[in-house]
Amino acid sequence: MSDRVTIIAEPRTLIGKQVKTLRREGIVPGVIYGQSDPIHVQMNRRDLRRALRIVGTTHLVNVEVGSDSHTVLVREIQQHVTRGDVLHIDFMEVDMKGTLTSEAELVAIGESGPTRAGLGTPVLVLRSVEIECLPDALISEIEVDFGLIQTPDHVIFVKDLKVPAGVKILTDPEATVTSFEYTMLEEEAEGDDFMPSADSVEVIGRHVDEEDFDD
Repeated sequence: MSDRVTIIAEPRTLIGKQVKTLRREGIVPGVIYGQSDPIHVQMNRRDLRRALRIVGTTHLVNVEVGSDSHTVLVREIQQHVTRGDVLHIDFMEVDMKGTLTSEAELVAIGESGPTRAGLGTPVLVLRSVEIECLPDALISEIEVDFGLIQTPDHVIFVKDLKVPAGVKILTDPEATVTSFEYTMLEEEAEGDDFMPSADSVEVIGRHVDEEDFDD
């Protein structure tokens, strides 16, 4: 695809503990695997981070190493615990003629009938699903239309999700996608804070006279 993000990489000769030298110079080590022997590469840290903000781990990327171009998915990003710097990145090269599996994020759109009536709002209880497709059909998200929900009891399941042709959802079709949260009424909220006075409390139990106690 012409609009696919491209990452420029160079062959890498330093491996193991030697890669610390690269990191000090603003270079991130990485590896491409999947279709042939692993290819060790290195990339400019600033350019790599700019690309990762766009593609994440669910978009195809072209990694150019010299005159060779590899179509890949980002599979693992190792980051520094405190600084967040990218320390290492794994790319998985894909076969454009073979299917692959990936995760698609669920994104809520629309407004439900109960929400318009002030009863509450649906919420997503499932954040993503596993999908299978050819690389060129890969999607990063699937819309969940809250506008289809007409009553608080209406639940959307995985089997109700709409995906483009060529994309198959592997997640259990009976898995629940949404639930409903009612809006707490003002008087209910006040009731939660009500503390009865001592005079209004009835103590239930056996009356005890002073004679019941021994001196």
